Amino acid sequence: MGIVTEHFEVFPFDRPARVFKRDEGELLSRAVPKMPGVSWDPIPPLKIVRFDQAYQDGAFIPPRILWEGETGRIEWMQMNFRQPMYHRNLDVDEMSYQIRGGRTLMTEYGTVELTDGDFVRIPVGVAHDNYGRRASHILWYFPTPLDDVGEVVRTSEVLIPPFEGWKPDIVNEVHTDCLGGRHCDRAVQLSDEQLILEQGYTETERLKVLSSEVTSEETQWIWRGEHHAIGIIGITDSDGTVYTRRRNVDEVQYQVEGTRLLISANGVVEMTPGTFTHIPVGVAYASIVHGTSKHITTVTTGKLDCVWEGADESEQWDAERIDGYRAKAFSAAVP
Repeated sequence: MGIVTEHFEVFPFDRPARVFKRDEGELLSRAVPKMPGVSWDPIPPLKIVRFDQAYQDGAFIPPRILWEGETGRIEWMQMNFRQPMYHRNLDVDEMSYQIRGGRTLMTEYGTVELTDGDFVRIPVGVAHDNYGRRASHILWYFPTPLDDVGEVVRTSEVLIPPFEGWKPDIVNEVHTDCLGGRHCDRAVQLSDEQLILEQGYTETERLKVLSSEVTSEETQWIWRGEHHAIGIIGITDSDGTVYTRRRNVDEVQYQVEGTRLLISANGVVEMTPGTFTHIPVGVAYASIVHGTSKHITTVTTGKLDCVWEGADESEQWDAERIDGYRAKAFSAAVP
């Protein structure tokens, strides 16, 4: 381990980061008390959640809440069914990333077919239903306003019928006001689905499907707001000697493609496809990558806590083990 670079960033990332030189061994170490009676809070490991990206056969499972706080929630869900209701968020935008499989998203702003790699945002107050076919996706719920800033690849359109075999019916319509969560239904009623879908003819707005393609190693933001942002990052052949520390945001990362070693003083995580991890505010981290890697980053000024009981924890690696991983990966990356 030698001298590395730390980028000290401040959300909303509208000014250059401050850049520090660090001794990496010291950066990844735990502080030592220099005075009797002086101590620090225990430094917790990073929390990790892993789900296979392919659809897993089994019984119906409701959305799994992974991280949440007073101002946001992140969930993972798989579907091989039609949602049993139309849902209307009263307090948040609902964003999603389609991991695998097909999903028909039906709303008052039109219907759109989603497939691997699609991002889409349902604005607050818009009724919506989903029909998934061996599908899995990530869900974010954050207060408005959030803006679509990624590349638009297509938009929703009014489709009646919205999918083959659909027939008009009276459906359940549920209104909630607690970050898209359960057990906070404020109004539940019957609604004519035909009328819900025909509402699109009177609306001027449409859903925008945004691309997950990466064209540089800079963060490509998909959605941005005053307190939250979601983007996608590609990394190619990195020796992990450039660290990032963010002063005022929690971060949750999700590995889309490739494998990388995420290193921090709070622990080390091998980020394989389907892995989530949480980086608390103020924690410096870097990524070692041989080949290519792509991951989604979620940053929020609101604190997020891991609430998934099946979460794992990061490991503590000594300097020799990290240097060995780096040497193997980086030597393979250099001709």
